[in-house]
Amino acid sequence: MKTVILCGGYGTRIRDVAEDMPKPMIPIGGKPIIWHIMKTYAAYGYTNFVLCMGYKSEVIKDFFINYELRSADVTIKLGKKSEQIVSETSHDEDGWEITLAETGIKAMTGARVRKIKKYIGEESMFMLTYGDGVGDIDIEALVAFHKSHGKMVTLTGVRPPGRFGELGIAEDGSSITGFNEKPQASGGRINGGYFVCNREFLDILSDAEELVLEQEPMRKLVELGELKVFEHDGFWQPMDTSREYSLLNELYNNNQAPWVKWEKK
Repeated sequence: MKTVILCGGYGTRIRDVAEDMPKPMIPIGGKPIIWHIMKTYAAYGYTNFVLCMGYKSEVIKDFFINYELRSADVTIKLGKKSEQIVSETSHDEDGWEITLAETGIKAMTGARVRKIKKYIGEESMFMLTYGDGVGDIDIEALVAFHKSHGKMVTLTGVRPPGRFGELGIAEDGSSITGFNEKPQASGGRINGGYFVCNREFLDILSDAEELVLEQEPMRKLVELGELKVFEHDGFWQPMDTSREYSLLNELYNNNQAPWVKWEKK
C-alpha cells in the first residue's frame, strides 16, 4: 500500500524558522520532519511513498536524490571523467521507494491528491497524511480499523490545541457527523491526518486547482456516510510555528520524542 504525503504548501506561519525551504524539510534533530513521518510508516512496513510537492520542490528532490551520498563515504576521482565510488551505505532506509511528484505551486491539498491518482494504480487502498505533523500513531491498528468498517475514508482524530477544526462524532464512536474546519472553540477531536482511503475516494475529487481536501471532499464524505474516525489519544503535534519547532526539537534532543517508534521496534 502506498503512502501519499502532502508537502507542497508555503508554510507561511513558520517562515521565521526557515524562509528558504518547504516546511516538510525543516529539521527535527538534523533530519527533515517529513523523514520522521516516513520513518513512522516504515516502522510498520510501509515504505512506498508518493510525495506531493509544490513550493521549493527542488529542495525535497535534492535531499532524496542525494540520500545515498549523504549516508556513505565517497571517493571522488577528478579528471576528464569524474567517478564517484560510494562505500557501503550507513542508513536503515534500504528499500524505500519514493515518487517525487510535481503537483504544482498553486494547487491546494485536494487538487494535489487528485494529481497523483496515476501513481496509486489499481491498488484498492492508499494512506495519506500531511508533511508537517508527527505522532505515535499505531499504523497497524489504523489500517485494521479501516478494513473493518468498509467505509471509503478513515482519518485519525486527535486531541490538539483549540485553533484547529473540530470533528462531530456520533454515538457509535467512529462515524463522523460534522467537519468544522475552523471553530471558535474546540473541546473534542480534530483532524490529525494519517488517513486511510479506498481508491474510490480519488473519483470524488475534482481537477480544480483550488480544491481543498478539508472542505468539499470531507463534507461530501460526511453526507455519504463514508467517513470514519480512528481515535488516537497518544502524542500528536504539528509544526506550524517556531514555538512548535522548538518543542519538537527539544523532545527529540532529550530522547523524549514519543513518535520515534522505529528505534523501539
